[in-house]
Amino acid sequence: MHVYGLVGSPVEHSLSPPMHEAAYEELGVDARYVTLEPDSARLGEAIAGADALGVAGLNVTVPFKQDVLAHVDPSPTAEAVGAVNTIDFGPATPVGYNTDVDGVTRALEHHDVPIDGESAVVVGAGGAGRGAAYALADAGADVHVANRTVERAGALAAEFADLGVSGDGLDSLDERVPTADLLVNATSVGMEEDATPVPAELLHDGLAVLDAVYAPLETRLLRDAAAAGATTVDGAWMLLYQGVEAFERWTAKPAPVDVMNDALRHEL
Repeated sequence: MHVYGLVGSPVEHSLSPPMHEAAYEELGVDARYVTLEPDSARLGEAIAGADALGVAGLNVTVPFKQDVLAHVDPSPTAEAVGAVNTIDFGPATPVGYNTDVDGVTRALEHHDVPIDGESAVVVGAGGAGRGAAYALADAGADVHVANRTVERAGALAAEFADLGVSGDGLDSLDERVPTADLLVNATSVGMEEDATPVPAELLHDGLAVLDAVYAPLETRLLRDAAAAGATTVDGAWMLLYQGVEAFERWTAKPAPVDVMNDALRHEL
């Protein structure tokens, strides 16, 4: 039996276990998906211990996505983003990947939203914002990051300068969103609250809006976007496709996407 899992803190309410377990059952894969919550000061020991015990792969969530870089051999994408969310223990040295990038692009592609050559605004310069900004810029979009702390947006833009990413404060939304093709909320605003990071009057019918928040599925931002005639993509699609990419890396099998999606949405 293969063992896969999720390392983070907290992890007790994660939706990854039912999503992955449904895929194993559908394809007849002899595997289990577990959750691990190590002491933050002993992350390196936890990764080494999982490797020694024969764990086949781990997903990584907050607060360890950046810290785990020191304990794996990061892929070029993970190194560029500066975060790892998937570890493959198959090679001699554990390899770290960032499938959050794939989660963004595949969620948009599933909804027939083009990226290459489009103008995109990412709200938030934290971990999710880094992944979204890199994903969109690497796929050919002109990306602007708007963040509450201007300095953090500027620092992210400087890191991704080769990809043409720009950054500024939240007041830049007034100018950027009305002419944008894509908008991604990469903050937690709207999570279990009736709030939005983007004023409704800035939204328009030529926009596609992806909200990384998936609890609730229909956030205030997505309701406002739908009312404006925009294309809307909820955060569960991002969660689904990052999991699909991890599953396929670990098992070398095409993921049963519909089964994983049904299992995920059943839990929401």
